[in-house]
Order: sequence, then structure tokens, then C-alpha cells
Amino acid sequence: YIVTNKYVDGWDDPRLLTLAGLRRRGVTPTAINAFVRGLGITRSDGSMIHMSRLEHHIREELNKTAPRTMVVLNPLKVVITNMEPDKVIELDAKKWPNAQNDDPSASYKVQFSRVIYIEQSDFKKEDSAKYYGLAPGKSVLLRYGFPIKCTNVVLADDNETVCEIHAEYDPEKKTKPPKGVLHWVSESSSPGKELLKVEVRKFEKLFNSENPAELNDDWLTDINPDSKVVVSDAYALSSIKDAVVGDTFQFERMGYFAVDKDSSPGKLVFNQTVTLKDSYKKGGK
Repeated sequence: YIVTNKYVDGWDDPRLLTLAGLRRRGVTPTAINAFVRGLGITRSDGSMIHMSRLEHHIREELNKTAPRTMVVLNPLKVVITNMEPDKVIELDAKKWPNAQNDDPSASYKVQFSRVIYIEQSDFKKEDSAKYYGLAPGKSVLLRYGFPIKCTNVVLADDNETVCEIHAEYDPEKKTKPPKGVLHWVSESSSPGKELLKVEVRKFEKLFNSENPAELNDDWLTDINPDSKVVVSDAYALSSIKDAVVGDTFQFERMGYFAVDKDSSPGKLVFNQTVTLKDSYKKGGK
């Protein structure tokens, strides 16, 4: 019913627990088999298996098989004012955190330049004790890069919206290591080209309640209107520009994502497979 009436985008919609939907979402056969083996054969017909259990096995598998990269969903421009406009510093980033340092396949190059982008949510105009993001006069560490300190905030005409941050970087890394570590993308990630823009689709549970079948005829009212959120112009590192349908990555600090079949030569589309946080407790349902 929800397929024929367009509540979802077909039988392979990543929000559905069909094999086609799971495959499109980036779930591997290994993860599904591990999930099934963990269920055993003694469960009663009325028992419910929580989604977190499947997600646990997905994370365990992708943590071993999905290379790391950085993608900024909602970009905020940061200008490094003490860096020359044409200067580019090449940094080493890790694809595989547990790999040996002398393994060349374990890392990739990231370019750091005068203009970078961070998540809008990683900046606040007013700092607080438990906030580890960037704020006026505060330092954070860029993942694989340098400490930066916010020196100025450029506001839009409404005098509220932050449209640009000015910061200084510490090339000698003499700054006391900040607690906050941010992912970022440099404007020069694609030399001579525009930033690599990608579409990212984030998913929540299709239904608001744990068991919509209990609602009987009212189950359609339980569909979550925010179960699919599309970010059309996220910024990504150019190192993933040649990814193909089915490739999976860990977007650092965000979760695991897979290249979708809707991708085109001009734009990659990613489906969220699962978040980084694991709520499953062994021994639970």
C-alpha cells in the first residue's frame, strides 16, 4: 500500500526493510547474515526485534570495510586570514584508523588552503562550557590539520545570520590541544575546479511508533514526515569523486553512507546507511 500510493519511492526505498531497500542503503550481506545468526531459532512469534540490533551488525561490518572521508552537509565559510591566498598545504588523512602507518593504502591526501568550510552547527556566536565547537576567541582542531582560532564573525544584513568566519591557524601547532575536533573541506580540494558538491540523503525511521501494527486502521497517521531529508549541496573531498554505485564510506563524525543509483556523472548521491552511534546492548532484544 505505501509503495503503490507513493508514501515511499518504490520497493527499493532505503527506508524499507526489503532486501532491495537494504542493498540500496548500503547494508552488506555479511551484516545481514550476522544479524540473522544472532537471533537464534527459539524466539516466540510475538516477540519484537529492535532495529538497533540490525544497525549494530551493520556498524560492525562497515567499520572494517568502509574507508573514511570528510563531507560537510551545511557549509559555513571560514577564511584563514594569516595564510597566503595561493598557499596550499597537503596533509595526510587516514582511510583506515587501525592500519599501519607505513601502509600507503591506509591514507589519502587532503589539501588545506586559505578558505575552508565547516558545519554550520560547529559554530556558535556565544560559547558555553560543554560546547566543543568554534566560537569567537576560541580554538578548535581541524581533523588531520591545524588548530584554528576564531578572530572575527561576519554577519548578514539581518545582523543575526552568520555568513563567514575569520580565523587564524597555528602552523607550528603550539596551541594547547583543543577539545573540539572538526571535520572540514577545503575550497582547493579540487584544484582548478569548483568544490565537489554531492547530494546526501539522511533517513530516520519510517514510522514514529515502535510497532505501527498496534494502531490498526490508524497506522498511516504514524508515518514519519521527516523520515527522509535531502541535502542537495553538501561539500565533499575530491578523493571520492570516482566512487561508483554501491561504494560505502564513513563520513567522519556523521555515519556511514553508500553511493546511490541516482548518481550521475555530474553529481554523486549518497544514502545514509547508519549513524555512528550504537544504541544496541548485547543481551537485549
